[in-house]
Amino acid sequence: EPMSKRQRKKLLKQKQWEEQKDLRRQKRKEKRQKRKLERQSKSETNNEGNDRKRMRREVVPSTLRLIVDCSFDDLMVLKDVKKLHKQIQRCYAENRKAFHPVQFYLTSHGGQLKSNMNENDKGWVNWK
Repeated sequence: EPMSKRQRKKLLKQKQWEEQKDLRRQKRKEKRQKRKLERQSKSETNNEGNDRKRMRREVVPSTLRLIVDCSFDDLMVLKDVKKLHKQIQRCYAENRKAFHPVQFYLTSHGGQLKSNMNENDKGWVNWK
């Protein structure tokens, strides 16, 4: 059966893609090795230890208090509760990294939000 010009082009491209698969894989491997060597050389010149881990710095706590009232979660649909959970996670994480972290409180934490946090993020119980 005759093949259209477009089909021949597609087949040719697919064939070339398959033939060059090993070459692409090799390039990726070389790139990974190069990055690994760069990281090793960087860590050898840097006597402070692992560069990827951030040094724990002196934190000056702020007198500000941030209070998130979660008493209205019964009026929200599940989609909004999940968004709220993500926002609270983000606030907590950013506050931990901050130079001047605020005092962060969750009030009336229960209902849908609490069950969602228990399902998706069991580590929240260890938050300080």
